[in-house]
Amino acid sequence: MPNNPIFDGSNGPLYGAAANSYTQPGSEIPAQSGTSVQAGGAFAINASNSLSLGVLGGSVNSSIRIANPSGSGKTVYLGQIIGYTNISLSLLSSFSAQVTVYSGGTIASPTTVTPVNLNLGSGTASVASVTTSINAVTGGTAFILYPLQPGPFSFSVGGGVAVPPGQTLTINVVGTLTVLGLLGVGVEVIWWEV
Repeated sequence: MPNNPIFDGSNGPLYGAAANSYTQPGSEIPAQSGTSVQAGGAFAINASNSLSLGVLGGSVNSSIRIANPSGSGKTVYLGQIIGYTNISLSLLSSFSAQVTVYSGGTIASPTTVTPVNLNLGSGTASVASVTTSINAVTGGTAFILYPLQPGPFSFSVGGGVAVPPGQTLTINVVGTLTVLGLLGVGVEVIWWEV
């Protein structure tokens, strides 16, 4: 009789995420899921862009800029970045895409947007000044850069990035085709404020 563990490992065929919480925890409760949401301090915003690119191809951008104003009295904690890249009707084209997160940075032709409070019964507004754009980010310091494949993506930061008063966080998703095609990109940012 083999001496196999009684709990299924993560590489096993019947893995249950929380089956063996002693040796390999499979579930967790994010810090923002309790108090911040109940108190009306969790927020989300999304942006998207799509273009029909000509024979020479080109790039499609979608950017979100979250500025925590000086004197706000709160810190913005990045929870999750979700998004997608979508290609259709592409003929013999080479595709590349990436998501980049910046400390600072500016976006041309910004549109002011109002974040959604994730406690749908709360009237609390975000302290952050949020803008979106279909233009690339200029300036700032990139500290997360990740290549993307066509389809959805999700990065859980879990509050590991803090934006104190007087600081700015900017996220950009860009997709590029070398020849004609329809290309779309989108990004959503979830954060909480304490």
